[in-house]
Amino acid sequence: MKQVFSVLLASCCVLITSAQPNSKEKNSIAPVGVIKGLSDEALMETVQRQTFRFFWHYAHPVSGLARERSNTVKARYYWDYINEAWDEPNLSTTTFGEEACAIGGTGFGILSTIVAVERGWIGRDTAVKRLIKIADFLIRADAYHGIYPHFMDGKTGKAIPFDRLDDGADLVETSYLLMGFLCAKEYFNKDNSIEKYLRKRVDQMWGAANWNWHTNGENKLYWHWSPNNGFDMNFPIWGWNECLITYVLAAASPRHGISKAVYDGTWAGSSGFKNGKSYYGYTLPLGNFDKGGPLFFEQYTFMGINPNGLKDSLGIDYFEQARNHTLINRAYCIENPKKYKGYSEFCWGLTAGDSYKGYVAHCPEVDMGVIQPTAAIASLPFTPKESMQAMRYFYEELGNKIWSPYGFVDGFSIHHNWYAKSHLAIDQGPIVVMIENHRTQLIWKLFMQIPDVQNGLKKLGFVFPTTTTK
Repeated sequence: MKQVFSVLLASCCVLITSAQPNSKEKNSIAPVGVIKGLSDEALMETVQRQTFRFFWHYAHPVSGLARERSNTVKARYYWDYINEAWDEPNLSTTTFGEEACAIGGTGFGILSTIVAVERGWIGRDTAVKRLIKIADFLIRADAYHGIYPHFMDGKTGKAIPFDRLDDGADLVETSYLLMGFLCAKEYFNKDNSIEKYLRKRVDQMWGAANWNWHTNGENKLYWHWSPNNGFDMNFPIWGWNECLITYVLAAASPRHGISKAVYDGTWAGSSGFKNGKSYYGYTLPLGNFDKGGPLFFEQYTFMGINPNGLKDSLGIDYFEQARNHTLINRAYCIENPKKYKGYSEFCWGLTAGDSYKGYVAHCPEVDMGVIQPTAAIASLPFTPKESMQAMRYFYEELGNKIWSPYGFVDGFSIHHNWYAKSHLAIDQGPIVVMIENHRTQLIWKLFMQIPDVQNGLKKLGFVFPTTTTK
């Protein structure tokens, strides 16, 4: 009886979310249960729409920013929570939860909002008003030479320190935020007052971001700067990892752009940039991690930058990098050298997210038996067959163990009989966006047509198709 009721409820919810554009339910997305036998297109639509609810219905009510997570963790600094995974004592007496918003996650939420409008889940004007709410809040919030902190209080706009020294600007998270806003400027291009106002706000933030400040006068690009600690974090952004987008936008800035010498000196010239080794029959062009590291390395940047046909002056093929890294990650899970229960050709994907011990950047080198659904699903543009198999397994076979009103939970371990209750903005966003890039290339097309972005890529020595192809 419970199963019958769930199916009926799910069917009703599908009808609600498919209502006509002028219906009262237009901007309220009802969750659905597990519906067996969906076509691939229907499954992608269902997963995208329900995952988007995290950004639409769970956004901070004051600012509209994306909350960092859907649960509360014990932490004065976020590193306290991360260190729990390595059995280090967490002496925090405060919590990190509902007021904590993610700047990078907000950028992913903005991209997801574009998808939602294009798909008809929410109205265009309503979406623009939400984005204006976010932009107006950020204009008044803590920023340092136009660069935002990693985490921010969604009510006050004050920076929430990530660590003792990391209490100011975070260049990488800001690049994800601006990737979202720049795409929004391209998409919301109508000649009316509210869309003009949104574009004006985007221009303000884009123009204010001082990327050059983060060189500290060197041929290096530093991740952090603090008004209290300066450059004491001393963390240059070395490659290869999730930060290529940061260099592209830093080079693209018309007012505060970095030189190619900074890119060559810190990123492409670093000892960890090239790989060239073969794993499971797949050559990995880039990266100093054995077997490639966590999969978010290939997902965050390539939410906006289209890797198809993208090559640099060294001849690196970036689609090959993304695809082979994903296939290596999957092959490792199939091999399953640690013999974890549940790993298979259908159940794979190691990336950063919550585990039964805390937040961990899971990868073949750090394998705790935990799968993040976002890892395989957000790889859909690179490995469409393999990722679709995984998504269907997660949805149909694991079902209600990991399916929730905000889409898939952040992680699970069949081996440890652990299923997260949490959702993280930085893991939910890539699901919505990368499924869409697989389906229509919407976000790729928007981002790659931006003149500043094209100039930034060319400045760093990249070549890319003038039109996107699938």
